Amino acid sequence: MAGERRRIETLDVLRGFALCGILLVNIGPITHMGYEAIEAGRISGPEAPELWLHMLVAGRFFPIFSFLFGIGFAIFLDSAADRHPRPRLLLLRRLVALGLLGALHQTVHPGEALLPYAVFGLLVLVPASFLPRWAVLAGGAAGAVAGVTLVSGGMMLIPGMFLLGMAAARYRVPQRLDRLTGWTGLAFALFAAAAVPAALWQWGEVENTGFSTSSAVAGLAMAGAYVTGLCLLMRTPLAGVLHRLLSPLGRMALTNYTTATLVVLAAGWALDFSAQDRWGALFALAASVLAAQWVLSVLWLRAFRYGPLEWAWRCVTWWQVVPLRRGTRQTAPVAA
Repeated sequence: MAGERRRIETLDVLRGFALCGILLVNIGPITHMGYEAIEAGRISGPEAPELWLHMLVAGRFFPIFSFLFGIGFAIFLDSAADRHPRPRLLLLRRLVALGLLGALHQTVHPGEALLPYAVFGLLVLVPASFLPRWAVLAGGAAGAVAGVTLVSGGMMLIPGMFLLGMAAARYRVPQRLDRLTGWTGLAFALFAAAAVPAALWQWGEVENTGFSTSSAVAGLAMAGAYVTGLCLLMRTPLAGVLHRLLSPLGRMALTNYTTATLVVLAAGWALDFSAQDRWGALFALAASVLAAQWVLSVLWLRAFRYGPLEWAWRCVTWWQVVPLRRGTRQTAPVAA
């Protein structure tokens, strides 16, 4: 069991990768970049950087993050079941704590993901934990199709991606990635082939920067290509570099996601982002935030097992203080 419980490095890398894309997409809405210029009529349509952001980033990383959350939920439930007689109670506590943090985060970043994650976790993932894995997979596929065709993506993709992630964990895909290279390559080829016509479809409607069926389809296809492509790269000599660059961000994803909002708000106010489109400054800000978070994450994880918010979340989940500093003897939490 010890080998099964150790961290799955590829998941940390994927989580860090998704965090980078989400930050790029979020800076504009958080800072209201260009909103005053649009109201004044100085900006009448999307500029080239915004178009490419919609084509390559927006709607691509949110499904990845949601899928990974579903995987993490299932892995945690399996692990907790070995140490606690009521593992779903822990998950309810975990989701309620996430919802409270998300509600607080909503005050500075309306439209953030944590509160919807907690709500859909309670409504979808907890009930699905009683179902057989084939039913979870079928529900996830149906939810993803419905999320694309009926409501054109957005937050309503969360249930389907949650269930697909949960099903992947139930079928032990993350734990067996090193033995599934051929299947991963086939999945990458299929996703990449689907992404090309989907992207062309979206390009024809790209001036509609809101949610649309074309953007949702292209987003899911490209997200699948990104995930499977990165999984393939983790089977090459580049794995070590990717792990060093992305894993620290992924291991502290909750801390980095929430603290980035405060930094971006302050920078957007100082640089007056709302007065005009400042795409060069946006990309520079994203790079600066990620670089600073990488350094801080690396230094923090040298001394501690978890990020600050990850540790607090874990303590609330188990309802006891969990050892944080490395070198401290860690015993498995048990029921009171």
